[in-house]
Amino acid sequence: MDVLLGSWVLHGSQSLEWEELSRTGLPLCDAVVNLAGENVLNPFRRWGDAFCREVISSRVETTKTLAKAIADAEQPPRAWVLVTGVGYYCPSPTAEYTEDSPGGNFDFFSRLVSSWEAAALIPGSPTRGVVVRSGVVLGRGGGAISQMLWPFRLGLGGPLGSGLQPFPWIHIRDLTGIVCHALESECLQGVLNGVAPSSSATSNGTFAREFAAALGRPALLPVPAWAVRAVFGAERAVMLLEGQRVLPKRTLESGYCFIFPDLAGALKEIVA
Repeated sequence: MDVLLGSWVLHGSQSLEWEELSRTGLPLCDAVVNLAGENVLNPFRRWGDAFCREVISSRVETTKTLAKAIADAEQPPRAWVLVTGVGYYCPSPTAEYTEDSPGGNFDFFSRLVSSWEAAALIPGSPTRGVVVRSGVVLGRGGGAISQMLWPFRLGLGGPLGSGLQPFPWIHIRDLTGIVCHALESECLQGVLNGVAPSSSATSNGTFAREFAAALGRPALLPVPAWAVRAVFGAERAVMLLEGQRVLPKRTLESGYCFIFPDLAGALKEIVA
C-alpha cells in the first residue's frame, strides 16, 4: 500500500515535500495519513501569539492542504486518516467520554481540535475518512517518555500537581495499530478514540508510580502545580494538571485488539 504520511509520500524511495504537494497535487496513492503538528508541550518555547499561530498552522493548514489535494486528485485515495487529540473533550475528574460525547468548544485546545478535524472534511468525496483522537503517546525514543525518563531514572520523578487528574494514554504500537486498522477496514469511518482500554482508570499519580516501579525507582517527589504553570504557562499547564477519562468504545467495537491494554505491560515493554 502506498501511503502519503505526514509531510512526505512513502512511495518506493520517492519523497514529496509540502510545497511540491501544493504545486503538483497528490501523487497516486492508496491512502493518506496526517500526523503533522508542532509539539504543544515544548518546554523551550514560550506560550504566546507567535507559538499559538505555529501550533494552529502546523495542524489546520497542513490538513487543509492534504484535504484539497485529495479533493482535486483525478484518482483519489481510498482512505484518509487524521490523528488529533483527546483535548477535544472537556477535562473532568469524573466524566467519561466516548467517541459520541460532545466537546470541542470550551478552550483553546478543544477549539483547535475542532478546527483541525473540520479541515479534514471533504464533502462528496469517495475517500473514506477516519479521525483518531489520541491520548498521551508512550513509546521509546521520543514523546512523553523521553522528557520524563532521566528524572525518574535518578529517583527524582513524581506526579504532577495533585496527581489525581486522569491520564489518557496509549502505547505507540497501539496508535500505529489503530491507524493501520483504519486503513485496512474498508467499512470503517468517523471518530476512533486512540487510548488504551484501561486508561480511563489511570491517574497521573498512578502513571508516576507505575513508571517509577518499572524503572525500579521511587516516585516520591511531586512537581507542584505552580512549577508546571511557571514552565508551560497557565493555558498549557491545563493539559498536564487536568485530564479526561476517555474510553475507546468505537475502537473496540470496530474489532481492534490492543497490544498493550494495561499500563504496567506497556511501561515494561518501553523500559526493557
